[in-house]
Amino acid sequence: MSRLTSEIWVAAYLTRLRLATIPAFVVQRGDGTAGAVLVKLNMLDGSACCFQRSFDLMSGERQWVVLTEGAEADVDASIAKQRGFDPDLWVIEIEDKAGRHLLDEPGLT
Repeated sequence: MSRLTSEIWVAAYLTRLRLATIPAFVVQRGDGTAGAVLVKLNMLDGSACCFQRSFDLMSGERQWVVLTEGAEADVDASIAKQRGFDPDLWVIEIEDKAGRHLLDEPGLT
């Protein structure tokens, strides 16, 4: 089965968020074909959470897991470190007080 390019996945994800009236934007544009994607959820209260896609060896499924969470400044520092390791990385930031990110919906893994 073919996988979507990162650019197409990001565009589709941003569309889903927009349709759910969840503000989101691309903080860093990565490699359009195969760049990894981080999703930062800004709770607008000084806290944040960053998700990364992971591969579950037991089930063979891809899933979103928390990379880091806590004070927004600490999450931003962790993302900056990841960007230093991977210049092809995409970073999407969501701003939602209710903590909605839609990553747990079908089709987003």
